[in-house]
Amino acid sequence: MKLKIVRKYHGAFRGLRTIGLRLCFLLPVLRWTADKLKRLNPFRYLKRIDRYIISKFIGTYIYSILLIISISIVFDVNENLAKFSTNNAPLRAIVFDYYANFVPYFANLFSPLFVFIAVIFFTSKLAGNSEIIAMLSSGMSFKRLLRPYLVSAALIAGLNFYLGAYVIPKGTVVRHNFESLYKNSKKNTSAINVQLMVGPGVIAYMSQYDDIEKKGFGFSLDKFENKKLVSRMTANVIQYDTISDSRYHWRARNYRIRTLRGMREQITSGIEIDTLIMMEPMDLVFSKGQQETFTSPELKRYISKQQERGSSNVVQYEVEYHKRIATSFASFILTIIGASLSSRKRKGGMGLYLGIGLALSFAYILLQTVSATFAINADTPPLLAAWIPNILYVFIAYYCYRQSPN
Repeated sequence: MKLKIVRKYHGAFRGLRTIGLRLCFLLPVLRWTADKLKRLNPFRYLKRIDRYIISKFIGTYIYSILLIISISIVFDVNENLAKFSTNNAPLRAIVFDYYANFVPYFANLFSPLFVFIAVIFFTSKLAGNSEIIAMLSSGMSFKRLLRPYLVSAALIAGLNFYLGAYVIPKGTVVRHNFESLYKNSKKNTSAINVQLMVGPGVIAYMSQYDDIEKKGFGFSLDKFENKKLVSRMTANVIQYDTISDSRYHWRARNYRIRTLRGMREQITSGIEIDTLIMMEPMDLVFSKGQQETFTSPELKRYISKQQERGSSNVVQYEVEYHKRIATSFASFILTIIGASLSSRKRKGGMGLYLGIGLALSFAYILLQTVSATFAINADTPPLLAAWIPNILYVFIAYYCYRQSPN
């Protein structure tokens, strides 16, 4: 009996020893993996001073957004209160459909202004308290001091791009629908004499289109091969099928199809027919600010589709697409300018730098608007028009950086 117990525990000890030997071989591998993961962690490069500046930057940025947007809401309520009451707008729609989408839209639109104000405000305060002097006196270079600024700018730029490209356009659709109902800014819901290319050599035409009912009148569809007309379809009414599982599904009523084969002509007519035509309701009606309601992937697909059709009415869509990227990069440029301007300790406090910062921010926003207008009306390339403010402000940022304390 004792021999069996000894053999039993001896086997268990041998198993534990095997496990222990395996762990001895695994421990160096685990240590090496943990060391590599630790080196890949980006937060290990952020010191206490970096975390301090980042918290100041982000906190001041959020505070400036809340302050200025709150003032904007007060003015907007005062301006539109009569319209809301006249059109019997419900309180829930005002809060959740209008202002819940109003705040992110304008916060993202004026984000360069908020970044500039935040940098000027808290950097001037640091300089006034001699904190920047202490940092530079300890041997820290101004380039090293800019590291937490640029990290904060990267966080803000990433957030702005994500909101502007994917989140805010969906809310803008809800806000535009609210405005068309309760602010007397009616959307364009009809079009006349619509003509567009829906495929290679295929031209569609409608004498009138109603976007509310998704219905067109006086429809014709011409197909050309080698600049010769080979078929023509006409219909009194054409209706878009909104419940179909497939896109581009239309239903033509009182149709007539003429097929030309040399000197012969074949005519087919009927009461109703289902057909696939490569066009959608959004291709037929253009309303003011429509480009703001598309997410960036939708905007890119729409631009490509319209360019294939030979449409010239896509410049404002291209400007909007490139502007979303360019505005995100503006956070880095304006951060460098703001930090360079306000890092010196001078008599008079931050008043002068805050004024310069506001002037440069408003000039940047104005330049964006002017360059977009030139792109639409003066045939300026949309990509260049969207990046002109950034290109000019890069030189300003470089000059300010060269004048900063080192």
